[in-house]
Formats: sequence, structure tokens, C-alpha cells
Amino acid sequence: MKITPCLWFDTQAEEAARFYTSVFPNSKIVAVTHYPDAGQEIHGKPAGSVLTVLFELDGQTFTALNGGPSFKFTEAVSFQIECDTQEEIDAYWEKLGAGGDPAAQQCGWLKDRFGLSWQVVPKGMEKMFEDSSSPGARRAMNALLEMKKLEIEKLERAYQG
Repeated sequence: MKITPCLWFDTQAEEAARFYTSVFPNSKIVAVTHYPDAGQEIHGKPAGSVLTVLFELDGQTFTALNGGPSFKFTEAVSFQIECDTQEEIDAYWEKLGAGGDPAAQQCGWLKDRFGLSWQVVPKGMEKMFEDSSSPGARRAMNALLEMKKLEIEKLERAYQG
């Protein structure tokens, strides 16, 4: 079984897919479909305008849908990017955060210019919090809560004490 997230946009599905495939390595646009003249009384989209964009981000398939202004992204759903290095965190943070909502940046979370939420985190960070009662976990949590973009060295220093 394969699960493909479908991202609902007003009219920016192709723009968003092109942006995301430029940010992540090994990514590509797979297919673009267009609205037909049939059903215009229901969908209201011009015939020939983009309906869906199927794209892959480093092997993960997504569908972007131009469904109209009815629905917006919320922080209730986000995509987590596990990074091996601080350089990776910095690069994703800069690229995805450009033009996004700076007020939505906290604890490794950011909202991009399309309103989609991302978590840019160090790989294996959850190990610091496995024993929530440990002094290291408490120190790491306090450090994390003070950050916008996560800093691996500061988190590790806090965890180690």
C-alpha cells in the first residue's frame, strides 16, 4: 500500500510543486493534469487550467490539487525533514522559510509561502526525549523551546549538561 499526501491549493499547485522539487534533492514533477470543459458548472475552473500535479520529493510521492479557495493549510498537518547536519537544517530553513510566515517559526517549525508547515529537525532528536523525566531531556526541551531554527550543537550541549 502506498499513501500519497494530496495538498489542496487555490491556484498555485504547479508553482508549489516546482518550488518544492527545486528545494529537495532527487525530486521531480511526474505528471500534470488539466481541467476539462466538462463539469465547469461545478468546478468553475477554466478548461485547460492545471487540475493536479503529481510530484516526488526524494522518492515520496505527493499530489498538488488546484481545488479553489475553500480550504487552507493549518499547522495541524506538517511535514518533518530529518537532517544529518546543521548545514542541512540551515539550507532547508532558508529555502522553505523564504516568503513564509515568520510568526509561525518556533521549535523547528516553519510555514512556507504557500502556508504549508514543515518541521526541520536533526535526525535522531527524539532519542533526547525518550526518557522525559531525565535531566538531559528536561534541559534539551528547555533549549528547544527557546529556538526558532534548531541548532544541533546547542541541543546536544543542553542534553549533555
